[in-house]
Amino acid sequence: MPSSYTPLGIEKMLTGEQAGLWGDKTNTNWDIIEQISGGYITQACNGTGDTPLAVTDGGTGASLAHRVIKLTGTITGNITVSLPLDAQNFYFVENGTSGVFTVEFQYTSGSGTSVTWATDDKGWKIIYAKADDGTNPNLAEITVGGLPGGSTTEIQFNSSGAFGGSANLAWDGTNVLIDAEGALRLGDAAGSAYVGLQAPATITGDTAYTLKLPIATGNADQILVTDGSGNLSFADNSGGTSWTAVKVTGDSPVTGVSGEGYFLNTTAGVITLTLPGSPSLGDEVSFVDYAGTFATYNLTVGRNGKNIQGSAADLTVATNRAANTLVYVDTTQGWLLKNN
Repeated sequence: MPSSYTPLGIEKMLTGEQAGLWGDKTNTNWDIIEQISGGYITQACNGTGDTPLAVTDGGTGASLAHRVIKLTGTITGNITVSLPLDAQNFYFVENGTSGVFTVEFQYTSGSGTSVTWATDDKGWKIIYAKADDGTNPNLAEITVGGLPGGSTTEIQFNSSGAFGGSANLAWDGTNVLIDAEGALRLGDAAGSAYVGLQAPATITGDTAYTLKLPIATGNADQILVTDGSGNLSFADNSGGTSWTAVKVTGDSPVTGVSGEGYFLNTTAGVITLTLPGSPSLGDEVSFVDYAGTFATYNLTVGRNGKNIQGSAADLTVATNRAANTLVYVDTTQGWLLKNN
């Protein structure tokens, strides 16, 4: 009698048959078994319709007799990939096709169950070909024991022993996206407290809500300040005033900057401190007589086009150990002294 074959192509030789060929045929059978156990193959799919997974009786290379199958090709419609009715195996299958259409893994005929990739699902599935009914066999997807259950763009998380995903927590290839006003939370082990970040209800653009942390780590006791454009930096924690190093006569004129304070040493001669030319309401500039010499060599505060104390004139400070802050209010009064 001639040889018979299993549904996956392994040759079953009868006693007395295939004289002189048993060695080669047995080696081929072992190769087929190795394919079935852990072999990988790519299967090009038809653009439309059905792509049958073929079996080769007594030969290697059949897509049906491989453990891992990657489906490839460009599809232009919903397609099916089919198995013969007598195939009974399990497969790791990746939908590597191009095209936004469904891919259905099924038996070639009958009304048994099938497994389908959605139009946006290009991931992996573990599929068990049950063949429990010769006429209407079933296919099932294995999702128990922590196997992925979400779409390919969703971030997976473990829930009661199985992985799942959420459309509100997704990966776009560059960023982790938290949608539907979800909050990013960092919590303690007990889950009783957390620190969270949440987007506003209406977002009109990315830039306005981008948190830009400073590159430098700053120094002890410094605070974070913003430039009004989303950029953060460190500044000395001194009531909002950033103090500069001591300025001497040779540094004159000193260009004042809003928010800064100046220690001014007039031991060797007078100093002019020029106020900012385009101040805004609440801008402040501070000064201190460093060496107690303002009475000998005066400090001149240059108004730079704005009034000082309501007057269109520079301010002369001639009192030793004088220390004060000028704050800008408007074009009428200009800069006002906070401490008279």
